[in-house]
Amino acid sequence: MSHEFGPDDLIACYRRGVFPMSDSREDEFFYLVEPKQRGILPLDNLHISKSMRKFRRQTSLRVTFNQDFPAVIQACATNHDGTWISHSIEGLYTILHHRRQAHSVEVWDDETLVGGLYGVTQGSAFFGESMFSRRTNASKLALIYLIEHLTARGFTLLDTQFLTDHLKSLGAIEIPQAEYLKKLNVALETDARFD
Repeated sequence: MSHEFGPDDLIACYRRGVFPMSDSREDEFFYLVEPKQRGILPLDNLHISKSMRKFRRQTSLRVTFNQDFPAVIQACATNHDGTWISHSIEGLYTILHHRRQAHSVEVWDDETLVGGLYGVTQGSAFFGESMFSRRTNASKLALIYLIEHLTARGFTLLDTQFLTDHLKSLGAIEIPQAEYLKKLNVALETDARFD
C-alpha cells in the first residue's frame, strides 16, 4: 500500500480487524496484518506484581495522557532497530491523533520522556500499537495507567495485536482471530470516550 492510503482507510482497517506494518522506517509502502492468533489484554484481568505495586507507590515518575503524542510515536519508531513504524504510517497516526482517534500515554522523569505507548480508538475498543521504555518499568507503568483509564471510561476491548512475554506477565492472552472479531464487533457497537 502507498501514500494514497489515508486516515479513513486506516480506521476502516481497524474496524475489520487488520492493522498496518512496514518493513522499515524509510519504506514508503506498508502491508496489512491479520494474525491467526490475536493478543488482547482483558481489562478485568490486569496482573500487577507485588514489586510493581511497590514501584508504583514509590516512584517519582509521573504519567500523562495525550500530552506529547508526536514524541511518543517517534520514540516508539526509533527505540529499536527494524521498526515497522515508517514515516508514512507515523503521519497517518498523527492525523488520527488530531482527530481524537489516536491517543498516547506518557511517562516522565521530571521533564524527560522516559516511556509511553500509543494506540487507536473506535467504539469501546483501544488498539494498542507500540510502547517504549527508557527506564525500568516505565512501559509497564504506562500500560497500567492505560488500563485503569480505559476501565473508568467504559472501554471493553484492549487489543495488543501480538502476545509478548512482557504483556503476558500483565495478564494478556491470545485468542483466535475469529473470536477476536466477535469481541471487536461488540466493542464497535458501544461508544466510549478516551478523553
